[in-house]
Amino acid sequence: MKVLLDACVLYPTVMREMLLGVAAEGLFEPLWSPRILEEWARAAAKLGPGQEALARGEIAAVEARWPAASVRPRAGDEARLWLPDPSDVHVLAAAIAGSADVLLTLNTSDFPRHMLTEEGVKREVPDLFLREIFSRHPETVTKVARAVQAEAERLSGEAWPIRRLMKKARLPRLGKALESLS
Repeated sequence: MKVLLDACVLYPTVMREMLLGVAAEGLFEPLWSPRILEEWARAAAKLGPGQEALARGEIAAVEARWPAASVRPRAGDEARLWLPDPSDVHVLAAAIAGSADVLLTLNTSDFPRHMLTEEGVKREVPDLFLREIFSRHPETVTKVARAVQAEAERLSGEAWPIRRLMKKARLPRLGKALESLS
C-alpha cells in the first residue's frame, strides 16, 4: 500500500517516528514530495534557532532511507484540481503522481473525502491508520512503539507511559491499544 504523508504528519517527531518506523517494517510504502519536505523544514524553523538545520538533517536521512518515496506532482494535475485550501492542491497532486492509495493528513477539512475518492485516493488520519495496522500486526507496531518510547525517554530524561506518549502525539486510539497489551 502506498501512502502519501502530508507535512503535518511528518513534522511532529513521535508521529513521524511511528509512521516511518511502521513503514521501515514494510507495512506500507511512504511517499512525499520535495515541497512537502520543505514545508516540514519551514515548520521546524519556527521552533527556534537550529531547529530547521535539525529538520533538514532528518529529511536527508529519510530521503536516503526511502530514495523512491519522493514524487513530483504533474503540472496538469495541479492545474485541474480544486481543494478548499488552494495551497494543499500540491499534496493531492503528489498523491496522484505517486499512485498513492492513502493520503495521510491531520487537515481533514482541507481534503474532502469525495474529492479524493474521485481521484482514487482515500484520506486517513494517522491515529486511525496506525490503529488499523496495529489490529493486523500488533507485535510489529508494538516493537516500533517501544523503540519510539525509549527514544522519547532518552531525549527527555523522563518516563513516558506509552498511552500518554501516544496521546500527546495525537495518537490516542493507538496508545490505548498499545497499553492494552502491556
